[in-house]
Amino acid sequence: MSLSYERSVLISAPLIVGATIVFGAASFAAALFDGSGQRQIRLAKAWGRALCWIAGIRLEVEGLEKIDPKGHYIFTPNHLSYMDTPVILASIPVEFRFMAKKELFDIPFMGTHLKQAGHIPVPLDDPRAAIKALSHAAKIIQESRISVLIFPEGGRSETGELQVFRDGAAYTAIKSGVTVVPVALCGTREILPMHSVHLNGGTVKVRLGDPIPTAHLTLHDRSALTERIRAEIGTLLDSNHVGTHA
Repeated sequence: MSLSYERSVLISAPLIVGATIVFGAASFAAALFDGSGQRQIRLAKAWGRALCWIAGIRLEVEGLEKIDPKGHYIFTPNHLSYMDTPVILASIPVEFRFMAKKELFDIPFMGTHLKQAGHIPVPLDDPRAAIKALSHAAKIIQESRISVLIFPEGGRSETGELQVFRDGAAYTAIKSGVTVVPVALCGTREILPMHSVHLNGGTVKVRLGDPIPTAHLTLHDRSALTERIRAEIGTLLDSNHVGTHA
């Protein structure tokens, strides 16, 4: 057993569990005094920074000058690892909500936290209900002027290559008229590989692509927008010598 593995299992993993419990409890308490979810989002960002520090992650963020911290967007990153979420929370200085599969909202404690913080559930196994949820999300984005993060692949990539993108992010962006920001994550798979509990320290790069306006688009353009988002992320990944799936 290597020293890095022992450190991960005996030190890093317990610290991550402890930090998650502490920040989760604080977030639950914050919800009692703040119905907007803003305090919970700030606590989630602090949790993300804590997990990156515990895991020994060195963050390099590129493209922040392309966004307005006070603006609202739909962020669309590729998905490689469970560490993607804390990395994104720690690196993008915008208060955003996650659009996540509905099953997560059914988990005790976690589901309560997600609902109170204003995150948006989507039933992936029911297309009709999913469209309804996406339309509801678009309405929330318009009315509350919040940013949302959606993983267009729907799940983590087994190989590290880009998977087929779903149209949900494009649909929501067009319905709400909000600008899309493609995001490329490079290195999280090496930090925490799929099906592993072994954390490896290292550098993670977060690259923000050029924002894509959607105000002029209709729902007929959603497939083309989806492919444009995927192509942009592919280009950002290629610049880091990371393979993509054509």
